[in-house]
Amino acid sequence: MTMAGRLPEPYGSSGGSANLADILERVLDKGIVIAGDIRVNLLDIELLTIKLRLIVASVDKAKEMGIDWWETDPALSSGARRDELAQENAELRERLARLEQLESGRAQKEGS
Repeated sequence: MTMAGRLPEPYGSSGGSANLADILERVLDKGIVIAGDIRVNLLDIELLTIKLRLIVASVDKAKEMGIDWWETDPALSSGARRDELAQENAELRERLARLEQLESGRAQKEGS
């Protein structure tokens, strides 16, 4: 019960104060999912649909949920960048070997 002239206490402060760090720690530990769709229709014709999905969680919680896209994104992971370069290098070596084989086949035909 509040007394006249006194404001009610903020949410979550009964018995103890919750600062921003505590709230952020709880959110990252549990995770939050915000989902929404935006649709633009004109005369019952759908012109645009935007699906928004936002997940706020710690890295550990995200991995626990099976979300780890940053590990394979070359823009975010040096390991993924190395893997991408190694694959590109292997493809270029294979392409070069095929070109050298074609060239040696042409040289043999011209020599005979």
